[in-house]
Amino acid sequence: MTAKERKISVNSVLNLLGVSSSGYYSWVKRKPSHQGMRKEKIKAEIVDIYNASHHIYGAPKITSILHSRGHVIAEKTVGNYMREEGIKAIWIRPYMRTTVAPDFDNKLKNILDRDFSPAAPNTVWVTDITYIYTLSGFAYLTSVMDLFSRKIIGWQVSHNLATEHVLKAVEKAKSNRNLSKPVIIHSDRGCQYVSKSYLEATPAKQFIRSYSNKGNPWDNACIESFHALIKREWLNRYVIKDSEHVHQLVFEYIETFYNTVRIHEHCGMMAPYDFEHALSS
Repeated sequence: MTAKERKISVNSVLNLLGVSSSGYYSWVKRKPSHQGMRKEKIKAEIVDIYNASHHIYGAPKITSILHSRGHVIAEKTVGNYMREEGIKAIWIRPYMRTTVAPDFDNKLKNILDRDFSPAAPNTVWVTDITYIYTLSGFAYLTSVMDLFSRKIIGWQVSHNLATEHVLKAVEKAKSNRNLSKPVIIHSDRGCQYVSKSYLEATPAKQFIRSYSNKGNPWDNACIESFHALIKREWLNRYVIKDSEHVHQLVFEYIETFYNTVRIHEHCGMMAPYDFEHALSS
């Protein structure tokens, strides 16, 4: 049989499938509906927002961004479109955290008392240390957050739990902010935060030191939540080689995304930087 003889006509296939030729050609010439074109345009925008968030945003945040751009769309519709595109927010189970309780000093007071919504920047800072697993052993991240905007104003990655690394994070926070009056600085009762060098680095003229109650992580929930967030959204997706690798990843997340781009419900679906800028303008 020659190639010419093996050629199958469209009409032959249509007859085989029981489809009329007029119906087929009408379908071929049919232009996409306005609704269909809008759907495809929205889906493309959803994918762009999703990719820009490093695959972190789910339907609620993407819907909020679409609303800010003038689109009228329901969160359920955004979720449906995301499923059609085969995308969803990355949610990686964090590593289990363990703590060792030291002999706490009864004189340490909880000044913050879970008031997590101060009225202005540089009113309350919170700080904590978390561990990060690497192929070379544990690395540690110390972070300092301004509770007003949830902005990370100082951070330090280290390969051990020495107090000097906490001090470096605090010094970075001090250099990034202009303190005109004493600020509450809240932490847990870890040995780093009750050490002589920490007390010297947070003098009474600049700071009012506050401490969580014994064995109660909820007293420092916001910074605990941030450390869970950076692991869940970012660090836990990588096989991390060492503390230097941790530093690179933390820098990318905090400085190029979390502080400047990532929207927060607490900030009215704005990034911390924009939230503070809106207050000052």
